[in-house]
Formats: sequence, C-alpha cells, structure tokens
Amino acid sequence: MAVNIHNLIAAINPEVYCEPNIEEEGKWINLRDRVKKIVKEKGYLVAAETAQVVEPKAMDLGEIGLPGSVENVNPFKLPGIKNPIEKHLLVYDSTSQNLEPIYFWILDNLYQEYKSMKQVDKLVDNFISSPGSGHFSETGQKATKMQDEAMKLIGVANQVVKSILNLIYDLKEFRIRLDLYDKYKSNKPEEKESAFLSLKQIWMDTVDMKRGNTSIKALALGSQSYFVTLIDAFMKTKTLKEIDEIDLNDRVKRLLQQRLGEFLNWILESEKELRKRYEIERTYLKSQVNTVHLYARWAKPYLRAARKLEQNAADTAALVTAFNTVLFELTLLGQSEYRPEDDVARGDLPKEFKKAKLRKYQPLIIVELKFRSIPERAGQQGYGFRGRVEITFTSYALNKDEVQLLKELIAQDDFGDVFKFIQGATEESLGQLKEDIDFFLKDLDEKPGKKDESNNNSNDTNPFSALFSAFKKSESSDEKKSEQKEGDILFKEIKKDSDYEKVVRSMAIITARQECRKFYNLYKKVHEMPTF
Repeated sequence: MAVNIHNLIAAINPEVYCEPNIEEEGKWINLRDRVKKIVKEKGYLVAAETAQVVEPKAMDLGEIGLPGSVENVNPFKLPGIKNPIEKHLLVYDSTSQNLEPIYFWILDNLYQEYKSMKQVDKLVDNFISSPGSGHFSETGQKATKMQDEAMKLIGVANQVVKSILNLIYDLKEFRIRLDLYDKYKSNKPEEKESAFLSLKQIWMDTVDMKRGNTSIKALALGSQSYFVTLIDAFMKTKTLKEIDEIDLNDRVKRLLQQRLGEFLNWILESEKELRKRYEIERTYLKSQVNTVHLYARWAKPYLRAARKLEQNAADTAALVTAFNTVLFELTLLGQSEYRPEDDVARGDLPKEFKKAKLRKYQPLIIVELKFRSIPERAGQQGYGFRGRVEITFTSYALNKDEVQLLKELIAQDDFGDVFKFIQGATEESLGQLKEDIDFFLKDLDEKPGKKDESNNNSNDTNPFSALFSAFKKSESSDEKKSEQKEGDILFKEIKKDSDYEKVVRSMAIITARQECRKFYNLYKKVHEMPTF
C-alpha cells in the first residue's frame, strides 16, 4: 500500500484528524481547507499525500472518566475531538524467538478482549526480500509461475472475446433486417411501404443478382429497351393482381409475375430463417460469454496469488543486497461499536441522544507491525522468521460511512496500480460492449411477454469486468452514488457531523483511546513488560 493510512484518515475527515495549519515559506497555511479542495478536485488518495495527521497528545483518561465513572465532565466541550488520537509504539527484538506468535497473539486477542468487536480486517500485507537471499529466489519463482498460468487463461479468454465481438456484429445486422420485417407488418402505411421497398431492394441485390445477365437490374440497364421499365414496375407493384393493371408489354408482365412471386415467397421464408439464425446466434453468444466467465473464474486465484507475491514493501537501509533479510509490513484494523444509549443510561449524556437520529460511530484500533527478519529454512514447507518487530497501536473513531470509504480506498490503492492501465485503456469500449451483450441477452431465458428484472440486474454479462472483478468491491447502494474522478480515484462526499453527532464522535474517540491503551497494556503485561 503506497498511501499512508493515517494521512488517508486525515483526508477523509480533515476537520478532526488533519493538522489545522502548517508553515510554508514563512506563511501559515490552512491545511484543512487545502485538503478539502484536493479531495473535491482529485479524490481522497491524492489528498492523502498532502494531509498530515494531528500530533497525538497524552490524555489523562482518569480525569475524563472511564465508562460508568465519569464525574464533572461536560461532553459538550468535545474533549475527544480536541485530542482525538491515542498512539503507542513498542519495539520487540529477539533473534531467538519466531515472529509469527506475536502477530497471531495480537490477531486473536483483538477478537477475544472486546466482546463488541465487530471484525478485524487485514488492511496491509507487504513484504520485500534482499536480492541475495534464498527467500527472494523462491518467492520470485512462485510469482512467475502464477503469472504464467494467469496469462495463459487470459489469452484463451481473449480469443473467445474476439468471437463475441464478431457475434455482436452479426446480431446487429440481423436486428436491422428483422426491424424491416417488423415494420412490414406495421399498421402504419408509411412504415409498411418503406419497409416493403427496402426488402425489395435487398432481394434484388442479394438474391436476384445471382441470376447474372438475367437479373432485373441487368435486364433493365442492358441494351434491350423493352425491359427499361422493369425496375420501376417491380418496385411499384405489391401483388400479382396489380401487374395486370399496369400498362406493360406481355413479355415484361410475364417476367414481372415470375419475379414478384418469387419475392413474395422469399419474404415469408427469409424471415423464418433469419429469426431462427438470430436466436441460434444469441444462444451461442450466451455460451461464449459464459465461457469467458469460466476462464475468468479459473484465472482469478492465479491473479490474486501473483499480486500477493509481489515484493512491494518500502525499501529501506535495513535491506542489504547480500544479506539474508526479509522486511514485512502488516496492518490490522479492529472495529468495535460505540452505543450512545449506554452513556445515556449511565447519565453521561442527556436523554435527547437516545431519541436523536444519529449515524453509528465505531472506535477503531489500528495495529501496524513492521518486521525485520532473518528467514530460516524450515524443511520443505517454507521458512521460519526471527528478528525485530515494531508495533504501533493507534486509535480513531469514524462513522460507518467513513469506515466503508476507508476500506474501499485502501483496496483501490492496493490493486489500482496493477490494473490502472488495462482498465483505463478499455473503459469506454468495455462499457459499450456490455451494453450490446445486455441488449441481446436480456430476455433470452424469458418467456414471451414476461421479464425478470432481478435476473437482469444480478448477472453481469461483461466478460472483462468478470475477469477483473476479483480486485473490485461489490457495488452497494452507497457506491452507486459515488463519482469517479481523475485516474479512477473514488470520491464520495460524506455528510458533516451534526451538533449531536459531534458529541457522539467525541465520546467514541474517548472510548477508542481507552480500548487502545488497554490493549497496549495487556500486551505488555502478558509479555512481562512495565505498564501504566
């Protein structure tokens, strides 16, 4: 992940988590206003490069009060918003113990210690090996194998996509021709006449022209003057009876009766065959689209594995080319839930907060682990890791919309660099392709006169989006309201806190700070370290 998660939170909510002012060229600049402007113009990911998270300051949580013991504290002074971040750093260096137990202890206890903990997400999982290590060679070989397998499947899928493009072209031609037959049966005289003349022209150009010198056009345009009126007579007459009413010589009439009879019979038979071919090609189109879906499903595991095996952690001075060293970056996000009604029941908040319509606010704890390890071969199964770890515990409190946006942006920043070129180069054309496929397949499985809109909405028939959907979040109702800015950067405007919500956020921030400090102390106590 290239973007700093703390700066990203500051970009999502600059009013609380971004530094208010910075000194630039001897002048004080309102950083929050600058970040807001960048968010609107270029999106959150770009704004995170400018945003600076507020400096964490110590807070005596005993003065503010723990849940159930708040005394002489005015929540409307917003003490949490004035000092919103709790942060602790712990460095653990042991070349005699494996690093894996540290990670799994933190992961397991994030679930166990907080009964209200909703979930724990792994936001970042990066690594980088020194080029001279055996770990570098083995992971590189595995990544290459995954990439090769994925590209083979994508190559086969591309061949099927080419056939889909040809099928769509044929179906469009069929659709245009079938529209003429539909208009020929119309109750509107002008539409019926226009379609009838068009069908006659098609018949002369595609069917009658095969007669060569004896075709209508060849006879009318040839040197024999008594067939000059043949084209006009053929285009004018609609039935065989009308031929007798036209002032023509007998030779032209006999020829006209033959050709008009053939044409009227051709209209009936050609429509049947054309509709049959149209349905057959629609069915074949569906089969080809399903085949691309199948190849996409097969390719997804290889694409995921290849992406995860990429070495994309920050390259630092600790990574020496000839050393046997691996650096890891892991970030865990723990979410609990703040319930203002509990504070109302204890008397910490007025009763009005129980009835007010408020968004849900979630205390967060972000645990960042940075490992510097010496990989040791552990049989044929892999490596064991010993070394040094820096653990940072940080607390925040975000509302539900902000938490969802944070996860979306992290996922987009993580995978966007890999697929940005592919998606950017084909975005417009793929959108058009999807529209065509949806048009031809929308009622293929329906009975005449019945439509199942739920099926149409649930099935994504775009084979390209299926191929890369492994790296996209599913589209929810909130996401549909979002806009796409430059570089495919997600921008979603989040409503500002109301006066009531500011108080709730402040209390949620205090809860988050308490939980963060408690978890930090718990880790130190279990590992026999001094605590507060």
